[in-house]
Amino acid sequence: MARAGTRPTSRDVAEAAGVSQAAVSLVLGEKWRGRVSEATAQRVREAARDLGYRPNLAARNLRLGHTRTVLLVVPALTTEFFAGVYTGAARVAAEHGFGLVLYPSPEGVGPARDPFASAQAALDGVIASSMAADALTALRGDQLPLVMLDSDPAGSLGAATVNLDIADGVRQVTEHLLGLGHRHFLHLAADVPSWTFEVRARELAERVAAVPGTTLGTARAPISIDDALGAAEAALRSRRATAVVCDDDKLAAGAYKAVRRLGLRVPDDVSVTGLDDLALATAIDPELTTVRLDAELFGERGMRAMLAVLEGREPEGGDIPVELVVRGSTAPPPAR
Repeated sequence: MARAGTRPTSRDVAEAAGVSQAAVSLVLGEKWRGRVSEATAQRVREAARDLGYRPNLAARNLRLGHTRTVLLVVPALTTEFFAGVYTGAARVAAEHGFGLVLYPSPEGVGPARDPFASAQAALDGVIASSMAADALTALRGDQLPLVMLDSDPAGSLGAATVNLDIADGVRQVTEHLLGLGHRHFLHLAADVPSWTFEVRARELAERVAAVPGTTLGTARAPISIDDALGAAEAALRSRRATAVVCDDDKLAAGAYKAVRRLGLRVPDDVSVTGLDDLALATAIDPELTTVRLDAELFGERGMRAMLAVLEGREPEGGDIPVELVVRGSTAPPPAR
């Protein structure tokens, strides 16, 4: 059996399954049919899964002449953020002789459909956004290395996780608004089941609750301007809020429209913040106070983590820093 802290080997799998290393190689290389029994193959797969065994892909690719291809699974490219992630990842991939295949979810923002059935044999690894995690459940026990982006390090399917410091971004937004004097907040939350959005909600609630005399309401909307408009308008009609904290710049654009539909002004009556710093942030008036995320660096780090996993190295640790960009959409609350 593998020693604590060491990477399990095919010999460990063979011992656990009670078979030869040759049998392990046949089963995990999908060449077992007609050479070992189905029961033996199942025993090998279970032993590999239980041990957390992943073959040395770099060595295997040299032996088998694989195409050195990595799949990037992201939500559909409805904003330039994931285009930036692809650009950064592709740049690093090219530097190391890898190709990067983009798989945008046909559903938009949400779980991608399983892309592996036809492509799996030609792939050396997968980099995936947590928003596409439902498509990856088939990889439990699979031999493809997996790097997850924006995913809970404690509960990820992946061999490695790469995260932006979203919690710090929300902290910067909240401290900025509290410093301006805001005490009544509305969280316009992305209606997307993803760890990254759970982090935003939790951090905002904790920061606001730590200050006496504050209130925080929540409205949820899919990431679209029209949906955000409807959710924000209904919420602002029903509760007092002088600051709307949005999970995404598109949601913030919808909040702008809601504020104006109610006969109010940004930021004189209601301050609005976003998160991403898309081109949209400077296209709306007033320009949006938001958190800048370095999408290309995010993609670069994701691909570098994949290379480390393939080579049996420890990926670079630490979250990627983010930066609050203060523009014209935030100001002190109106005097009452």
